[in-house]
Amino acid sequence: MDSLGAAALTSWNLDPLAIALLLLIALIYIRGWLRIRQRVLGEYDKERLAAFLAGLALLLIATESPLDTFDHFFLAAHMTQHLLLMMFAPPLILIGHPTLPLLRGLPKPFVKEGLGPFMTWPPLRRAFQFLVAPLVAWSLFAASTVFWHLPWPYEAGLRTPWIHGLQHASFFWTGILFWWPIIRPVPGKSRWPEWVLIPYLLASDLVNTGISIIFVFSGRVLYPSYEAIHASSVRALDDQTLAGLIMWVPGSVVYLIPAFVIAMRLLAGPKLRKQREKMKRVPARMPTSRVRSSVVLPNLRRAAQVAMLLLAIAVMADGFFGRQIAPMNLAGVLPWIHWRFLVIAALLAVGNLFCMTCPFTLARDIARKILPARLRWPSALRTKWLASALLLLYLCAYEVFGLWDSPWLTAWIIAGYFLAALIIDGIFRGASFCKYVCPIGQFNFISSLVSPREVRVKRQEVCKSCQTYDCIRGNERARGCELYLFQPKKASNLDCTFCLDCVKACPHDNVSLLPVSPAATILKDPYRSSIGRLSHRTDLAALALLIVFGAFTNAAMMTSPVMMWEHRLHARLGAGAMPWIVAGSIIAGAALLPFVMSLILRLVTSREIVNRFAFTLVPIGIAMWFAHICFHFFTSWSPTASLAGSLNSLQILILDAGLLMTLYVGWLLATQYKERWSVFGGLCTVACALYAAGIWILLQPMQMRGMM
Repeated sequence: MDSLGAAALTSWNLDPLAIALLLLIALIYIRGWLRIRQRVLGEYDKERLAAFLAGLALLLIATESPLDTFDHFFLAAHMTQHLLLMMFAPPLILIGHPTLPLLRGLPKPFVKEGLGPFMTWPPLRRAFQFLVAPLVAWSLFAASTVFWHLPWPYEAGLRTPWIHGLQHASFFWTGILFWWPIIRPVPGKSRWPEWVLIPYLLASDLVNTGISIIFVFSGRVLYPSYEAIHASSVRALDDQTLAGLIMWVPGSVVYLIPAFVIAMRLLAGPKLRKQREKMKRVPARMPTSRVRSSVVLPNLRRAAQVAMLLLAIAVMADGFFGRQIAPMNLAGVLPWIHWRFLVIAALLAVGNLFCMTCPFTLARDIARKILPARLRWPSALRTKWLASALLLLYLCAYEVFGLWDSPWLTAWIIAGYFLAALIIDGIFRGASFCKYVCPIGQFNFISSLVSPREVRVKRQEVCKSCQTYDCIRGNERARGCELYLFQPKKASNLDCTFCLDCVKACPHDNVSLLPVSPAATILKDPYRSSIGRLSHRTDLAALALLIVFGAFTNAAMMTSPVMMWEHRLHARLGAGAMPWIVAGSIIAGAALLPFVMSLILRLVTSREIVNRFAFTLVPIGIAMWFAHICFHFFTSWSPTASLAGSLNSLQILILDAGLLMTLYVGWLLATQYKERWSVFGGLCTVACALYAAGIWILLQPMQMRGMM
């Protein structure tokens, strides 16, 4: 055993007084909980008990484990200890709603004669209400956090034991005050509206982020004691950087998750009630004005497709015959910078607008006047495996051949896309190219799971009385859905190209582009038209994981540390090795890593659960794609140093939103299974690891593309 491991095993403080006190509190709580349990039954009470005991266990770990010894030697250990005392132990204890169980656990005469008069004393009650008011609680918590991380108080705590204990007590008790307005343990009610807690939490995250940034980017050792202990200042700086990241990532998650849950609760409640009341008042036949509004958008589709076709022709012409300098060529800028940004922005703002205006399908529709399109797509290929392989091939080719820097190759890719769409859909009926081949379409299908709109029916009872099924069969007004998505059985944006033919074909005006809660469709597993159940579609789950991990791999390949590592490996392996190094790195990061992760999860749960949870990672994956492309989009317009700080804040905010949605949807999905904690724990581990990797990537020097 190495010296560090031996030190860890022998560095437990095990103070008998502290252990006895925590054990006594636990026994009193358990006794009171059992007495309350006899009168009030409920599953949630067990979760309260588990939360309270977990909070006490974290207190024990923070104060009696080797963390308390190593905090004098490693700043990272001290930051971990601070997180436990401020952000983990207090909320867990308050989730246990400790007041009533502790009072019921104590001897009744002692509570009645001793604590009763004291706890009902009006000045004491007013003082407590003042301390847990959001403004006061936040100010005390923020002041404690900032003060104790200043060099002089921090150094004093390292040198003097009683100051060290005062520091920890300050963290814990201000943490209790801080989390009290958020959790609101019974008895008692808050006089403040719930929406106040959103800026309350976000402001706390700003304080936490500010301190973390100082640790990570200060470039000098802030606490001399650690520099004196470590062999060199470099080791102390590395320790300080790690401490900043520990405080940054888990700290932000702890603040942002409750802020996101509160926001969702505030928005969802009134919204759902209004929607239900509105649906009850909707007549069986829509007014004429509504019918016209549903037809306008499909009619505009052709105009948008014509514009996109002309633009694609211009890009190909410039790529073939223009100057072969990427930033000065349409083929070097529009497809790789502006088009990708607009596609993802449209997906997040509305839905799959690119497939709606796709120029490739317009050329295909024109060619169908002479092409037969009589065959059915082979049954063995009616999966997403071929499209996933083509998407992985694109990710490799993008870096290996430098497609972003070659207008000529870009023009050939666009021309090849047109040719593939013409040949495949000219031979096979339906939209086989869109559904089974097109990598762009597959990316849009998966990404649109987090879109705020969906093509779906307005009222199921209207579809039940329909006898013609024009939405899928077509009629004289429109051809119906080419992808064989029967609207009454359709339950997501998957495989939907937003062509709106079903909207135009429906004789009852019962299909439209309607608002939905982003990612809500992941929480259900019905039989979906032309897709089946998501839990049975390993190919779709693999495609989702490829897109998620591909986002982080694609961005990492453009960072300075990764590029320097590739060049060092290239120098070691010799000439001709670089394409293999790049391709191998992309395949390992985008395909092999999620494959290994899935195999590990399969050891503890079923294939169906792994498949469903793969889709919960889509929000953080799309957030990474968008955060990354935002950098290239904005720097292509204004590559100034002053833009870097604002861009980093925007990128981190986008990634924060993706992580929160992933964790929120993952938790709701986990509640559907008995092994909720193990399933959700695995998801949290993967999501937080991706988030930490994303933060690291976004803070690295990035190769600037699409500019001179």
